[in-house]
Amino acid sequence: QVQLVESGGGLVQAGGSLRLSCAASGRTGSSAMAWFRQAPGKEREFVAALRWSESNLYTAESVKGRFTMSEDNAKNTVYLQMNSLKPEDTAVYYCAARFGIGRISIASEYGLWGQGTQVTVSS
Repeated sequence: QVQLVESGGGLVQAGGSLRLSCAASGRTGSSAMAWFRQAPGKEREFVAALRWSESNLYTAESVKGRFTMSEDNAKNTVYLQMNSLKPEDTAVYYCAARFGIGRISIASEYGLWGQGTQVTVSS
């Protein structure tokens, strides 16, 4: 079974940058890949997604202009470049793969998840 493995998290000061990676152990056959995040005591929140059929990037309003998602098909890897980080961006970041159609920002639509990587932004 294909697995997703995130990396690149860490501790950074406000205003800094991080790049997260999500490597798939093989071809996922997914219709879309996304990044979600979950802060302590909060629900999992949509961050960004790429829908393969349209090559469209979807980004949450809370990170628009600061975060961008990209992919390297040759490496079966997607990335999340995070710039101008804020303390409120602190969370565990998860990548996920979706295999059907529907709303791109809904976590329950995704059937394959990574283990998550912690991002902590200090003020």
